[in-house]
Order: sequence, then C-alpha cells, then structure tokens
Amino acid sequence: QAQVAESGGGSVQAGGSLKLSCVWSGSVYRRNSMAWFRQAPGKEREGVAAIRTADNTPWYADSGNGRFTITHDNAKNTMYLYMTNLKPEDTAVYYCAAGMIGDALGMALKTGTGFNYWGQGTQVTVSS
Repeated sequence: QAQVAESGGGSVQAGGSLKLSCVWSGSVYRRNSMAWFRQAPGKEREGVAAIRTADNTPWYADSGNGRFTITHDNAKNTMYLYMTNLKPEDTAVYYCAAGMIGDALGMALKTGTGFNYWGQGTQVTVSS
C-alpha cells in the first residue's frame, strides 16, 4: 500500500524558515510526481510546488515562487519544502501529495487532479 507522510511543521515568527519533509512509502512506479499543497482556515486548498521525481524538475505556483524551494531525494524517497522569509499569510496546513501526472504538471498543481496519495497534513503557523 503506497502512502505519503509529512513532517516538519511548527510555529515561527515572520521572516523565519522551516523545512517540511514528505516520505513516500510504496512502489516508485505508482508515482512520477510529488507536490505540496496548503489550506489556510476558511480558504480553498492551493498548490504550492511540485516536482518530477525522475529528474527533479520543479514547478512552482505563485504562492511558492521565490521564497520556497522544493527538492526530492531519490535515494530516500523523500521530498522537501524549504520555506524562507515566512509571512503570516503562509499559515496553513501543508499537505504532501503524490501521483502519476501527465505533461501538465502546472495544471495538476492548480487542481490537485492526478495526485492520488495524500498525507494527513502538517500545521505551519507564522506569527507577526
């Protein structure tokens, strides 16, 4: 049974940094992409960043561009999200997701379509 599990959330002050981790468990043939999504209270879920696990090509949504860096360690089957210069509006539950995604990784990051495996989420709280 394939699954993903996030860790690394916490509380930081504005301007601080956090690193989130997501471990994939299961056959690597069940997924070719992994991604981070987030959902803030009262808001819809939004994609943050995604990565092709074969060649580690990243894709960033506007919300994650510039301050966030997504990486993937093939040997550890682990994806990371390095978040810097955090702002209060980054406060959300961050979810890891994985799946088989076609050419349109950016569209998949917008809709979540194709990401069949989701973690439980990890809370990130940024105080001003």
